[in-house]
Amino acid sequence: MDEDEDEDAMAPPDKDPTASQQRASTHELPRASLPEEFLLRRIHILENEIDALREVAAEKRRLEETLAQLREANAHLVVAAVQAQHLQEDAEAANRRQNEFLAMLAHELRNPLSPIGMAASLLDRMPDATPQLHKLSRVIGRQVDHMAKLLDDLLDAARISSGKITLSTQPLLLADVLQQAVETMQPCIQERRQSLQLELPPESVVVEGDQVRLTQVFTNLLANASKYTGDGGRLHLTARADADQVSVAIADNGNGIAPEIIPYIFDLFTQGPRSLARSEGGLGVGLNVVRNLVGMHAGTVTAESAGAGLGSCFTVRLPRSGQQTVGRGPSEVAVTGGRKRVLVVEDNPDTCATLAACLREEGHEVVTALDGRSGLAAALERPYDVIVCDIGLPGLDGLGLIRAVRAAVGVHGAGAGPLAIAMTGYGQPEDEARGREAGFDHYLVKPVALEALLALIGSEARAIRA
Repeated sequence: MDEDEDEDAMAPPDKDPTASQQRASTHELPRASLPEEFLLRRIHILENEIDALREVAAEKRRLEETLAQLREANAHLVVAAVQAQHLQEDAEAANRRQNEFLAMLAHELRNPLSPIGMAASLLDRMPDATPQLHKLSRVIGRQVDHMAKLLDDLLDAARISSGKITLSTQPLLLADVLQQAVETMQPCIQERRQSLQLELPPESVVVEGDQVRLTQVFTNLLANASKYTGDGGRLHLTARADADQVSVAIADNGNGIAPEIIPYIFDLFTQGPRSLARSEGGLGVGLNVVRNLVGMHAGTVTAESAGAGLGSCFTVRLPRSGQQTVGRGPSEVAVTGGRKRVLVVEDNPDTCATLAACLREEGHEVVTALDGRSGLAAALERPYDVIVCDIGLPGLDGLGLIRAVRAAVGVHGAGAGPLAIAMTGYGQPEDEARGREAGFDHYLVKPVALEALLALIGSEARAIRA
C-alpha cells in the first residue's frame, strides 16, 4: 500500500462531507486517465493483430492459389502422361507396321529377283553362249546381287532400330573374319581394277563376336570404300592389336568426305552431296548398320577424311578377348556329283521353270509343283533326295508341307528323310526359326545364288538308288 493510502486508512472519519468529496476527487483524477492509455495500447495491439491476420489471410490466399495451380499442373501431367502413353503405343504400332511392311516389301521384291538371277546363271552356263551373252548374264547377276544387298541393308536397319537383332557371340580369330569379308568383296574390287593391300593380324588375336555380323561390318566398310573410290583406286586394310583392344582401319584414296558430313556420316539415310547421276547408288543405311553392329559388340567406329577428293579412313575398335586360341572344327569335305531326284515346289512359274532348267542342266531329275497340296502329293507319291520348297504357297504353305513329309517318314524335325531346302522371300530371323522348327535342313533367302544351291544339293543329298 502507498503511504497516502495508509494515512487515509488510519485517519479518523471526516465529519465534513464536502472535504471528503474534495479528497475523493483529488484521488480519482489520475485514475480517470488510465482507461484512455489502456485503450490506445489495446487499439495498437488490435491493429497489429489485424495486420497479422491480414498477412495470414493473404498467405492463405497465396497458398490456395498455389494449390490450385498445383492441382491444375497435376491434371495437365496426368493428361500428358496419358497422351505420352498413347503416343508411345502409336509409335510402337507404327514401328511394327513399318517392319511388317518392309518384310513384305522385301518378300515381294525378292520373288522377281529370284528368277532373274536364275535365268542369268542359266544363260552363263549355256555351252554355246557367245562372249557377249556371258558378259550380259554377269551384268544381270551383279545387279540382282546389288538389289538383294540394298534389301538386306534396309531390313537390317529396321531390325536394329527396333531391337530385333540378337548376337550369337563366340571367340573368333580376327584374321578369319577379315579374310571372309575380303573374299566377299574381291570380285567387285577386281572388276573395278582396284588394288587392296592387307595387313592382317597374327592368328593369336581373338575377339568375342558374332561371326556373321562382324563379317557384315567389314564387308560393308570394304564395299563403301570400293564404291566411293574410282576405277584403279587403292584400298588399304590394316589390323592392329594391343593388350586390351584391336583396331581395324580401312582406308582409300577415293572421293573423301566433306567436313560438314563427318559428324552425321553414320546416321540413317545420310550420304554425301548427291549428284543427279547417283552413280554411287545406295540408300545411306550401310554405315548406320555398321555403327549399330559395332556398338552391339561393345566397340566403336570412327570416320576420318582430309576433305572432298582426299580419300577417307574408317576405323573399328573392338575389345580383345582374353582367349589366345580358337578351336577349329574338322574341315567339311563336299562330296559332289551323282544324279539326284529333286522336287521343286514354287508358286512363281518363272522361278519354278528357271530353277528346274538349271537343275536339269546339272543332270538332276526334277519334278515341279506350283502349290502346296500338289507338292505334298508329289512328295508322298515317290521318294526324293531333295525337296526345294517355297514357304508362301497357296493351299498349303511350305511349313505345313515339310511337316507332313517328315511325319510320313516317321521322324520329326530335320535330319532324316529327304534333304529339305527352304527357298523363300521371307528373311526375318523368326521366319528362319519357324522353318527350322518345321523340319527344313537349310533356309535360303531369295535371290539364291545358283552355285550355293547346287553345292547343297551335290554335297549333302543321297544319290538315287537303282
